[in-house]
Formats: sequence, structure tokens, C-alpha cells
Amino acid sequence: MQRKKLPIGIQTLAKIREDGCYYVDKTPLALQLIEQGTHFFLSRPRRFGKSLFLDTLKELFEGNAALFKGLYAERHWNWSVKYPVLRFSFGGGVLGSKEELEANLHEQLTRYEAQLGTAARFAHARGRFADLIQHLFTSTSQRVVVLIDEYDKPILDRIEDSERAQAIREVLKDFYSVIKDSDAYIRFALLTGVSKFSKVSLFSGLNNLQDITLDERYSAICGYTDADVDSVFAPELPGLDREEIRRWYNGYNWLGASVYNPFDLLLLFDKRKFHPYWFETGTLTFLLKLLGQQRQFIPELGHIVAGERLLSTFDVEHIATEALLWQTGYLTIDETQHLFGEYRYRLRYPNREVYQSLHDSLIIAWSGAEPNGTTTLGNKYRLGDLLLARDVAGMGALFHAFFASIPHDWYRNNPITQYEGFYASVFYSYFAALGLDIVVEDTTNHGRIDMAVRFEGHTYLFEFKVVELAPEGKALQQLQDRGYADKYRADGPVHLIGVEFSRDSRNIVGFDTQTIQG
Repeated sequence: MQRKKLPIGIQTLAKIREDGCYYVDKTPLALQLIEQGTHFFLSRPRRFGKSLFLDTLKELFEGNAALFKGLYAERHWNWSVKYPVLRFSFGGGVLGSKEELEANLHEQLTRYEAQLGTAARFAHARGRFADLIQHLFTSTSQRVVVLIDEYDKPILDRIEDSERAQAIREVLKDFYSVIKDSDAYIRFALLTGVSKFSKVSLFSGLNNLQDITLDERYSAICGYTDADVDSVFAPELPGLDREEIRRWYNGYNWLGASVYNPFDLLLLFDKRKFHPYWFETGTLTFLLKLLGQQRQFIPELGHIVAGERLLSTFDVEHIATEALLWQTGYLTIDETQHLFGEYRYRLRYPNREVYQSLHDSLIIAWSGAEPNGTTTLGNKYRLGDLLLARDVAGMGALFHAFFASIPHDWYRNNPITQYEGFYASVFYSYFAALGLDIVVEDTTNHGRIDMAVRFEGHTYLFEFKVVELAPEGKALQQLQDRGYADKYRADGPVHLIGVEFSRDSRNIVGFDTQTIQG
């Protein structure tokens, strides 16, 4: 098969098709969605192809048949009917205030009014939007298609400023209410974004949307499946480890087929190097701050259980960590349970890229001093060297130096450092940032181990204790007395590590070890 151009950063179907780029045919899902109903909502993380899917719908409804030659829709769509389309996007730039959002709406509405040769009869966006829909319906005798791209981005751009975010939310709420009020004139409507705001806030005036975010039929509506990679992108695979591609980038799931992030794969095929491409395009400041404020025990992140209501709602006044991590793509669904008439979901990290890179960001944030984390990441690499050398005592010195380097003011001003789980969280994130196999509170027949790390045939069992001042030796003693090593001895040497932290000095005061040969 001949290699084609990679559609890196391209969000329009016309450019992809006319330039001869690779294209994963999403028209079977597009036609299925159109057949199913008229008003929909879809949440997916950033850079998952939402804009391209909306553009595909736009070209489909406008009847641009030439773009669909060879695709499923070519023979399954009625090309004799063309529908008027209104597409609004909030993906470009940052709208930092209510006034900036209102100006942006004015620009988008004015552009359509100019194209149609109509004059604005109202000063407010709501009235002008409704007028456009009615005008198009009257002039074309066809119901209108409304597509909203990145519907929530103006709010998310100001999520740390609750007052501004709420003001922006009210403007959007008023604008989007037109979609319900104009139902008689609308053929199809789809809103896409990262977050699902609760019905009592942004969606209170738009309660006729079908949310297909967790509809297993549309799990692969954005993103690439394994089958897509093996067929469409087959010419790109030689020279790359196929299993490593899966391990690094596959794993995002919305109850159906698991998918890859397109941005990751396209850059991998271009640069031929495994790298956290998608992760590095995000801004984690607010997420890291929230994890600290809510004193999240970091080792539990990959094992969270949440209900459907929690995952599907988000609001400015109350932001659940689970909802934010899931909706932004840092966690995905691993397992579904249906108990007592409700669905529960066990969450996990989607892949190595997210698992390793998120913990890189956490240890940099916890250093409290360096914006780029040069020394902190150097500590991570040093930890890797110590593991290769089986230098357990050196690990104790490394972590002691890390805690000692955290500025006193950072300790005082960050709630997570006043939480006992902070110390264990730091250990966990350092090992996770190396991409290692870690089991938290692994069950044995005698109790639970705080953390087990496996690396090259060696197992490192950690028990963490917080003491007042002096070391007490109880952490290692617990590992010994309860025979925690027995479960792992058949796999190779087992290193018991009892770590004791002082409330007073905020550092390690006891790092006791014992190695048991397998």
C-alpha cells in the first residue's frame, strides 16, 4: 500500500479529501446518528476529532457529494436534498470575559447575516440566532442543521475564576436555549465539547438533547480503532512496534470499542518516535490545583469507582475530581457494574502516555520551586538508575533529599501537604512517572501492603507510617510480621521497605529495609 499525507492539524473534510490524506471513514456512524434522532450532545476530550466530525456532518447535509466518493455515505445518502447549516465554533483563542464572548457571538452572527443578505433585527445574540434559523427555513423550505463546536470552551478557559465563568455560562445558556425554542425549524443539532454541564446550569433551557457520550454504539465516533490503524494506516506501521503503539496510545473507552487519540498517532507516524504528543498540548494547572485542594490520594486515581451521574455532570460551583479527570481524558472507563438499579464505573488510566506523563506533572508540581521541574525530573531518572543498580538505600537518600528541597512556604500554602497521604502519593508518582508496574494496597492473606513495585524480576514492598518525631521501626516490622513477602518470593528477590515520616520535620526519619531472596 502506498503512503499518503498525514492530516496533522487538519479539521476540514474538504482539505483532507482534496489533498489525498489518510481518512478514517466516520460516515457510517454519522448516518446512523442522523437516522436515530435530531438533537444530540457529545463529550470527548480535546484533540479527539470532534471538529472534523462536525465538518463531515456539515459537508454531508450541504450535499457536497464529491467529497464522499468511495466512502460509505456515497451510496447511502440522499444527495438530491441539501440542508442549510449554521455552525458555530468557540475553539479559537481564549474568550476571557462575558464581553469578549458577546463580541465573538456578534462576529459569528454578523458573518452569517452578511452571507444571507439579512439585517440584524435584535441587539442580543439570542434573537439574532433565532432570526437566522427562521430565515433559512423560510428561504430554503428545509429545516436547518445547527452544529456547535467546543460549546463549553469559553467556560473552561475561565474555570479558575468562578465569577467570570458563571457570567460566561449565563450568556451561553441564553444562546443555546434558541435550539429548543426553534425545534420546529431544526432538522438536526449536535453540540460537542469536553465537559457535560449539569442540567440545572447550562442545559436547563436545552433539555431535549440526547447525550451519546456513553452510548456504546458511538464509542468510536471520534478517534481511531485498532482496525482503523491496521487497515487505513497500514503503510505507516513498518518499523514501529505494533504492541508498543497499543500500550502507549490505545485504551480510551466509552463503553464500546476502545480508540486511539488521532493527534498522537498522526505525530507518531510522522516523527517515528514514541512521545506524549497529546498530553503535552494540555494545560494541567487547574487540575493539579484541584487535586491538591481536595487532598486526592494519588495512588487511588487509577482505581476510582464513580456513578453515571457523577461522570456526566460538571459545574462551575462544584467540580468533582472524578468528573474532571474522566471528561478531560486522563481517566477512562475500565469496568461497568449495574447494581441497585444504577450503573457504576471503575476508572483507569487509558494508556502509558497518560499514566506516565500525568505523574511527571505531579512530581514537578510537588517540587514547589522550579517551573520546569529540571531537578525533579533529574531525580526521577536517578531513581531509575538506582532501580537498575538494586540500590535500595540510595532510594531513601533520594526521597529524603526531595522532601528536604520543598520550600516551607509551599508546604504551608498547599492543602495536600497537610494530608498524610501526600507522602505516599509522592513515592507512587515517582515510580509511576517511570511507567512501572505498581499495585496499591495489594491484598495478601495477612492484610494489605501500601505499595508494591515490580521491576526486572525484583519486587519492592513499601509500608508507610507517619510518626511524631523519632523513627519507631513499625513500618518494616509490619511487613515482616505479616509475611507480606511470601506472595512474591516465587518471582524473585523481594525488598521490604518501611518508610516513616515525621509530622514535625516533614521528611523521612526512618527508611528501614530488608531483602529476601526468592
